[in-house]
Amino acid sequence: MSTPVALSIAGSDPSGGAGIQADLKTFHQFGVYGEAAITLITVQNSRGVESVKVLDAELVAAQIRAVIEDIRPGAAKIGAIGNREVAEAVGRLAVDFDFPLVVDPVMVSKHGIGLAEVDAISPLLRHAFLLTPNLDEASALCGFRVADLDSMRRACTFLVQQGTSNVMVKGGHLHGDAVDVLKSHGKMHDFYGERIDSKNTHGTGCAYSAAITAELAKGTELIEAIARAKAWITEAIRTNPGLGGGSGPLNFFAR
Repeated sequence: MSTPVALSIAGSDPSGGAGIQADLKTFHQFGVYGEAAITLITVQNSRGVESVKVLDAELVAAQIRAVIEDIRPGAAKIGAIGNREVAEAVGRLAVDFDFPLVVDPVMVSKHGIGLAEVDAISPLLRHAFLLTPNLDEASALCGFRVADLDSMRRACTFLVQQGTSNVMVKGGHLHGDAVDVLKSHGKMHDFYGERIDSKNTHGTGCAYSAAITAELAKGTELIEAIARAKAWITEAIRTNPGLGGGSGPLNFFAR
């Protein structure tokens, strides 16, 4: 039996709760071999981010070329990209990707530190098999406020029209149930999850998109991949280990 492989192209979180560290833990938990190309380095913990250093665009591209030429993934995801130069370098490589690419357009850290601007994300939109913005990211990408189910559906339609194959707007910041809205092949799909009152949600977006990527790497169809990832991320929040003095990490051992 061949081993499924997934690639994360994202930033580094030394506290292990987000970024490539969260992605690799998630890939492993889903039974997928994980690879990682680092786009930026942060100095952070559960309490906040002290600094961010974006790597040279060619160095990022070289990491991606190295792993793809040797151990080609079945799916890949992009997290924090850093700047437009890095995004354009990754975009040039993505033209030849023969595997699905999940783009999680991370613009701001959990602690409010900027990790990318809208113009840094735009070169990647047409290469995404799936785009997974949260409400704030969708608002920035669309140019209108996304704050309820109606505007989430509008945002999905707008972003698909920009050239992205499938768009899922995440409703983790909505009041009430945690609802995510997907537009795929002209149809809308809602994914409901229990809202869990917890401060320990550091890395939720990273882990969620990584879980979807892992399922895609195994050949799972998109809607089922999202449903499995949604169930897992809900349990990972519910059973978080309570680490750190701020917004702590999820339970990456969740089943």
